[in-house]
Amino acid sequence: MRYFLDPFGCVKNQVDAENMMSHLNKAGWESASAEEADLIIINSCGFIESAKKESINAVLEWRKLYPEKKILLAGCLAQRYAKELSESMPEADGFFGVSNIAEITQAAADIIKSEKIKTANASLSTGERPLLSLPGSAYVKISEGCDNRCSFCAIPLIRGGLVSRTIPDILEECRVLLDRGIRELCIIGQDIGSFGTENAAASKLPELLDAISSLKGNFWARLLYIHPDHFPLPILDIMEKDTRILPYFDIPFQHASAKILAAMNRQGTAEKYLALLETIRDRLPRAVIRSTFLLGFPGETEEDFAALLDFQKKAALDWLGCFTYSREEGTEAFSMKGRVPAKTAAARKQLIEERQVPITEKNMDRFAGLTLEVLIEERIDCGDEGENLWLGRLYCHAPEIDGAAVIVGGVATATPAAGTFAKCKVVARRSFDLEVMLMGN
Repeated sequence: MRYFLDPFGCVKNQVDAENMMSHLNKAGWESASAEEADLIIINSCGFIESAKKESINAVLEWRKLYPEKKILLAGCLAQRYAKELSESMPEADGFFGVSNIAEITQAAADIIKSEKIKTANASLSTGERPLLSLPGSAYVKISEGCDNRCSFCAIPLIRGGLVSRTIPDILEECRVLLDRGIRELCIIGQDIGSFGTENAAASKLPELLDAISSLKGNFWARLLYIHPDHFPLPILDIMEKDTRILPYFDIPFQHASAKILAAMNRQGTAEKYLALLETIRDRLPRAVIRSTFLLGFPGETEEDFAALLDFQKKAALDWLGCFTYSREEGTEAFSMKGRVPAKTAAARKQLIEERQVPITEKNMDRFAGLTLEVLIEERIDCGDEGENLWLGRLYCHAPEIDGAAVIVGGVATATPAAGTFAKCKVVARRSFDLEVMLMGN
């Protein structure tokens, strides 16, 4: 039997999709195109309204294209709304949540109704799953769920409270991935700063990074998603000692108004967050910091927005993503008063994004003239318009969300290989991207 998996949502969802594929492959299924597949699996996102609509539309479109095929709606949306969807969406033949990924083989067999399909939930070899990430890069999910209970966030409703993996288990996955030729380990979780805190008073992230630092070889370890209210400062000590643990920080501040932060169930303030940034940059001058802002939260006034604009200017973040508030049933914020009109929230988002452009461009200018490693990703065929280009990323670029490194010279004497490191010199900035020249080894 053959399956096609259509992935949606965040990179944590992506790891779930990779594990689904691994279980199916081990049970005798084959990955195929949608046209050739017997079963189409949509691995959905249920975080905010726009993501939910995207996943639902995918089911409707696949059903329209292939009326006779079996369709399984999997992932966060199916987990969150299993009962409602089973009653209102006949276009899907089945639903599969995120509570036990190993059961995907049984769910697939139930839909196909074939006695020839193996359904045993065999254990997987850590780190040997198919990878949907860019060449040379892999995501390592160190925890599931979240205990922060931000008032706007539905993740705990979908994935439950924090459950951390053991350090030996994570370390073995990292070791297997490196043996497979992976050069970038992206450490992810809903909040990796909370790693291990469900069973301990302090974060075990420093201990985990110490263990990763013991691994041999030339690789990057990139940390993604650290809640600012309990940033584990000891990780800076490890980064000072081992430059393979990249000084790249994804810290979702969300807002800077004291009133809005409190309503979001966050403990920080603009002053505390700016002090954290100063500490990081003092300790690690090469630090690159990404964040996200949430616009239009209930009760957000022009004064609150002005406080966020002031924070944006002072924080001088390298990268910034913005999204508008999505009213999610079951969250504390759902019943809050003072709803901000969608048009107002969108205008505020646009202004933040416009003001971020010169900040990011100025920050990227500081890399000019530096010789750094680039993780090569792909060659772009320019056709008759010019020479082929190679794309990659510097340590300041997280996969798929930041800018890129564009190799514009040096290729004549050396040919890059996707998924490997190449030493390059930054020669110019083009918008958010950096133009680099390939150097000799």
